Amino acid sequence: MAHVVHRTHPDIVKRLKRAEGHLRNVIGMMESGRPCPDVAQQLHAVERAVAAAKRTLVHDHIDHCLAHAIEDEPRDAQRTIDEFKEITKYL
Repeated sequence: MAHVVHRTHPDIVKRLKRAEGHLRNVIGMMESGRPCPDVAQQLHAVERAVAAAKRTLVHDHIDHCLAHAIEDEPRDAQRTIDEFKEITKYL
């Protein structure tokens, strides 16, 4: 299956870039000796941002790529099922 850029991809990239900047700030917090609970809280926020981006990407793939594969190529149902199993392990 060819890679398709979906309408959500630009938003996901924006989220990841924000998370990247946030992570750099967390590194700065650690380097400047901020208290561990503060750092942990911010790391948790970065982790949640990345998880949300991943979840959006996986759901988008399921909604568009796999749904269309079933509609367009019903003979390749097993391949589509295998791809579904592969991507859901990242949820």
